[in-house]
Amino acid sequence: MFTLKRYTEDLISLLFPELCYGCGNLLYHGEKDVCTSCLYDLPYTDYHIYPDNPLAKQFWGRLSLEAAMAMLYFKKGTKVQNLLHGLKYKSQTNIGTYLGKLIGQRLSKSQFYVDIDAIIPVPLHRKKLRLRGYNQSEYIAKGLAEELKVPMDTKSLTRGTATESQTKKARYTRYENMQGVFCVNHAEELANKHILLVDDVVTTGATLEACGNILLSHGVKKLSVAAIAFAEQ
Repeated sequence: MFTLKRYTEDLISLLFPELCYGCGNLLYHGEKDVCTSCLYDLPYTDYHIYPDNPLAKQFWGRLSLEAAMAMLYFKKGTKVQNLLHGLKYKSQTNIGTYLGKLIGQRLSKSQFYVDIDAIIPVPLHRKKLRLRGYNQSEYIAKGLAEELKVPMDTKSLTRGTATESQTKKARYTRYENMQGVFCVNHAEELANKHILLVDDVVTTGATLEACGNILLSHGVKKLSVAAIAFAEQ
């Protein structure tokens, strides 16, 4: 039975080969989404271990956080960019769930994330959600929630205003662009909770700052941040 199952899987792989989302090479038997070579070579930050890491420092004086981490360093033209591009623009949502689980494995071993009550992904405006068909941050949060055994909350934080792309904006312009964008619903359900706010990649942190401050202003007791990658400025 095992041999037949293995032959069937090999035949499917031959007809419909699965490729690594990072490098584009064929995945070997037992590999899923990202090949072993890419997993070994990805630029991990270990920010979950160090509370005073560069990402956390970026929020000092801007957003009161318990902890902040991103699993990977982001640079253009790298495997990390391939992963994020596939997740965000090519409907490769498995990447988000997979990397979310990897983040969850790290957070489960960190003393700074032991009492998370709920995981909230950064929301998309309904217009952009219709165009893209999905919110990439929800898939990251899904993987995290499965790994940490903590509920994902996609209702309490919504995006009420559509904004232009932040990609080419300066830091202060990004901050100004995000003011008044997000709304909190059912604030009583967030009261006195420790919320983990999740995004795909952090650059200036303006989006997370806007999300985080409105959550804190509506009764969230503690707030932490997690992302796939951090683009150091």
